Amino acid sequence: MTGIRLHAPADHYSPVQNEVTDLNVRLNALRRATPLFRRTVAGGHHGILSACAALLAYLPAEALGLRQSFWSALAAIAVVQTEFRATESTARDQFLGAAIGGLAGVGASFAHGQDLLIYSSAVVLAMAVCWAFNVATASRLAGTTVTILLLVPHVDTPERMFLSRVFEVGWGVCSAIGTVWFAARFPAARLLRSRSRRTSR
Repeated sequence: MTGIRLHAPADHYSPVQNEVTDLNVRLNALRRATPLFRRTVAGGHHGILSACAALLAYLPAEALGLRQSFWSALAAIAVVQTEFRATESTARDQFLGAAIGGLAGVGASFAHGQDLLIYSSAVVLAMAVCWAFNVATASRLAGTTVTILLLVPHVDTPERMFLSRVFEVGWGVCSAIGTVWFAARFPAARLLRSRSRRTSR
């Protein structure tokens, strides 16, 4: 246990989780040490990517008449990172969280309706499944999806809500990945063109 800093109360049960928390604390400290101008530029870049992905996700879903097309925009904003691989990883987590939470919510609804004890059990089950499949970062969205299916008033059946939610999140995730992938190609393409011009001379 020496060398491991304890973070009470949440992380006292796991030395490995303590190490992860320490790394996150150090990463946040490095971010805070970045000069203000660079932080502002990075934030603006992230904001532009997020806004583009959100619009790309929202407009087609709205045109198709989906009543909750804002979920596509929310998913896109949640997924966008300034680095492509990080975006891919977050996208996977968002989609799996929506799918696992949706299945748990629909199953709970079929089995016992909207009883609060059943709702709580479905949240626990969805989050435990995420951790079991080693996608712990998807667990919050899984719990949120269960909450939307079982507690938010709606006119559709839970299974239709589930399919709609998975489609909206899936489209938002694809929009985010596409936006970041496309944006990442611009500097590389420009650099390759300038290099080829220099070598041709």
